[in-house]
Amino acid sequence: MAQLHLHPGKERSVLRRHPWIFAGSAARLEGRARRGDTVEVVAADGRMLARAAWSPESKIRARVWSFDAAENVDHAFFKRRIARAVAWRASFPGLAEQEGIRLIHGEADGLPGVIADRYGAVVVIQLTSAGAEKWREAIVAALVQVTACAAIYERSDSEVRKLEGLEPVSGCAWGALPAAPLLIEENGVRMEVDVVAGHKTGFYLDQRDNRLLTGALARGRRVLNCFCYTGGFSLQALAGGAASVLSIDSSGPALAIAARNLAHNPQLDASRARWCEDDVFAALRALREAGESFDLIVLDPPKFAPSAAHAARAARAYKDINLCAFRLLAPAGILMTYSCSGGIGAEMFQKIVAGAASDAGVDACILHRLTAAADHPVGLAAPEGEYLKGLVLRAG
Repeated sequence: MAQLHLHPGKERSVLRRHPWIFAGSAARLEGRARRGDTVEVVAADGRMLARAAWSPESKIRARVWSFDAAENVDHAFFKRRIARAVAWRASFPGLAEQEGIRLIHGEADGLPGVIADRYGAVVVIQLTSAGAEKWREAIVAALVQVTACAAIYERSDSEVRKLEGLEPVSGCAWGALPAAPLLIEENGVRMEVDVVAGHKTGFYLDQRDNRLLTGALARGRRVLNCFCYTGGFSLQALAGGAASVLSIDSSGPALAIAARNLAHNPQLDASRARWCEDDVFAALRALREAGESFDLIVLDPPKFAPSAAHAARAARAYKDINLCAFRLLAPAGILMTYSCSGGIGAEMFQKIVAGAASDAGVDACILHRLTAAADHPVGLAAPEGEYLKGLVLRAG
């Protein structure tokens, strides 16, 4: 096994159990290793620190599989890790009964670059690192055995794979998808999931708890849902008794699924829902010009800043969209605003939103700070994994 030797002092992050080893920390590689191979991580003083996946083309030169330098990384290793991840979710209150759930969440589950989401009998995987790519066969086999699923579909089409020198991969990895539309029930609402062409693995499971909160806040309110995608927040608002829900997205196909989702839920009053295909920024300005106002606004935009390098440009976009929302809020209205950009931290996001409120002449206070659901855990030693942040604000 090849050995990755670190520069003096660079072992500190590994000793704190951070799973990433950046190129600047790597002094030299002794021996030969191909992309994705397991290497021993060695401190400058010769101490064995960990076993990690080698990625020569990435700025993250290695991702730690195990901080036990003697643990073998083999098929049995992946079966143990995957079984552990699935088991704790099955034992966690509120997760076991979910038809849509994240089974594996990368580094937080000790499996860097491995994402697995279950939608009923179908598991969707996304492999984003060189090490995960190397062990695809073992990962699929373990998931089949541990979950007894009917099919595993791969959506390894994320842009981040390019940073690892990997090509996109999509398609059935095991079994076959059902011919009928794939439906899940989430907190009493049925939703259609497009695992082949939908965003991420087909659905935004990380917002499950926040969608439920939206329903609780929506009773009797006029709701505006921006970047609505397939209508998750919208349908929960309707289920919670919203007086009306206007949902805006620029994607016609996503809105078509949203309309079908409403039809999948005949218990909801469809007359209270409107769908609008438009650029959200332009639509919000048009609504203001028309004198519209709303009691509850949801802003869940796409990732404006995939990395810190995009933070300045993303900050302007976040401020603009929140400024538009504040100007549309009725007195004592509620704004639920989110950022899923890893390049925008929670503190920066709050400052951006506060600036937007100030420019809009709105006094606002924070009612809740929101994050991803419990099946999307964040490693204590790797806070970079906390990508989703949200604020629930009351105006005036």
